[in-house]
Amino acid sequence: MKVLVTGTEGYLGSLLPPLLLERGHEVTGVDTGFYKVGWLYNGTDFTAKTLNKDIRNITVEDLQGIEAIVHMAELSNDPTGQLSPNITYDINHKGSLRLAKLAKEAGVRRFVYMSSCSVYGVATDGEVTEKTPVNPQTAYAECKTFVERDVTPLADDDFSPTFMRNATAFGASPRMRFDIVLNNLAGLAWTTKEIKMTSDGSPWRPLVHALDICKAIVCALEAPRDIVHNQIFNVGDTANNYRVKEIAEIVAEVFPGCKLSFGEQGSDNRSYKVSFEKINTLLPGFKSDWNAERGAKQLYDVFSQIDMTEDVFQARGFTRLKQLEYLIRTQQIDKDFFWAKKG
Repeated sequence: MKVLVTGTEGYLGSLLPPLLLERGHEVTGVDTGFYKVGWLYNGTDFTAKTLNKDIRNITVEDLQGIEAIVHMAELSNDPTGQLSPNITYDINHKGSLRLAKLAKEAGVRRFVYMSSCSVYGVATDGEVTEKTPVNPQTAYAECKTFVERDVTPLADDDFSPTFMRNATAFGASPRMRFDIVLNNLAGLAWTTKEIKMTSDGSPWRPLVHALDICKAIVCALEAPRDIVHNQIFNVGDTANNYRVKEIAEIVAEVFPGCKLSFGEQGSDNRSYKVSFEKINTLLPGFKSDWNAERGAKQLYDVFSQIDMTEDVFQARGFTRLKQLEYLIRTQQIDKDFFWAKKG
């Protein structure tokens, strides 16, 4: 299968192409290059040929001959979304919808969209499922719901979208991110020997390892069409619902000599437990291989191998908000987040 993956220079995007290539798929990447500087270690055997292009500039001609698209190139996470909400909507909602429409026009048969469990926002009544009404609390999460809403009607006999609502990702990646909860706590435990929580850690968060997300994508691409056609899947494992304080306790246990303390109840009201029964029951070949403890141990091993320093942990390339603020401050990208023209 000829697969186009957007965001191949990102946290998940750097891990997915090697898996697809190993399974005999032909992979082309697209990435605008905001996070090129964020390279933590040499951890991939194969890389995909990547087109250096903003998704808002993709053309029908770019998609000729493509059979499937995996779309993950958006502005990632809630702090980044709040940096410039208008641009977040422009890229994450309008840009993604435009890409889906172009894909359909170009004859692309499958469109796998990286959504997020953050669409559930605040949920207090047990485990949420794919049928639970969404309750997004941020621009980032709201855009995910808009894309799901607007791409769903495009589905027909020739165009099959699939929406993957990923739990909060964790784990090692060459294009590392330290602005997601378990990875951030692991970095603190390694560099400072202390995890000092500013909240009581009571909110619930579902976690899923980056490689399990990639596994789910591969399974969705290779599944019979009728199983994934216009379907939403929560991506993860029900056993990997944790309170934030439990994540901190696991990390502190894995990293020797790490001190752990908690604060008062925080102002962030986002809390949700998620059911992953649908994906584990219906998607052939999918089962999560990782839990928080195994992921924390993986990060400890990586940090040990590369002798990671605090300067590396704090570097802008590993935190989406820091890197975008740098690109804006140095006028390398303009007010619309396009690369500034030189000369």
